[in-house]
Amino acid sequence: MVASTPAASRRRSGLGRGVVRTAILLLILAVVLYPLIWMVGTSFKGQTEIVSNTGVLPGDFTPGNYTDGWNHFDVSFSRFFLNSAMVALLTVIGNAASCLVAAYAFARLRFPLRGFWFAVMIGTLLLPQHVLTIPQYILFKQFGWVGGEWPYIPLLVPQFLATEAFFVFLMVQFMRGIPRELDEAAKIDGASPFGIFRYVMLPLSRPALVTTAIFSFIWTWNEFFRQLVYLSDLSDYTIPVAMTLFIDSTGQSAIGPMFAMSVLSLLPVFLFFVAFQRLLVEGINTSGLKG
Repeated sequence: MVASTPAASRRRSGLGRGVVRTAILLLILAVVLYPLIWMVGTSFKGQTEIVSNTGVLPGDFTPGNYTDGWNHFDVSFSRFFLNSAMVALLTVIGNAASCLVAAYAFARLRFPLRGFWFAVMIGTLLLPQHVLTIPQYILFKQFGWVGGEWPYIPLLVPQFLATEAFFVFLMVQFMRGIPRELDEAAKIDGASPFGIFRYVMLPLSRPALVTTAIFSFIWTWNEFFRQLVYLSDLSDYTIPVAMTLFIDSTGQSAIGPMFAMSVLSLLPVFLFFVAFQRLLVEGINTSGLKG
């Protein structure tokens, strides 16, 4: 019998740990993905089977839920997709532009009470969004923005005013990691503060901008409460608000079509995340760990 060498023992031990680690990760993945898989399976079940069959696979394959859900209302579900896409994309543009400018001021410029105003901005993170809803609604009502010809103004205008303190803080942390020698070199070349922002900070802030864009898109696409408050006409509804209409006050429900539209509503977020996943991880790594 040939005795095993220490190197062979270490290889077997490392292989065993790798197998165990892979099994644990697969188990965690299965637990995390189970609700999503169940939702996809339920979207192909009939109305009565959804209640009786709690398994993943449908007993009676019903693809008609997708056509029924798409045409369930007087307005096609494509209108809700367009409304959500418009609000989400404009929010991404507003957050990225306004938060970048505000972050540049806090991170690079000198002005009176800069530390105080930065602390006030960070303090707004402690306020629940629901606490601000009533004062904002009253203010926007006085401006004539609520119930106007374009009902999305209350949802979009704040995004162009750097009201998202989380993204401002994220970009400030990122900019603080950029060497100030680059600013000094730009000043020697005759660059103004705007020139430094345009030619130095803006190109180098790409990871933070991408992170802000991804989170803004996902959060806005899934947002429900503020959109429910400000949107009143069916043709103006976004997807989260429209989903509530599948279950009405009389108890009548269309659960199958609702699950089918839920699956379709996840596709833009999933594709957006997959397309920018690498940049998202890079942005979090380079933005959140510097200060």
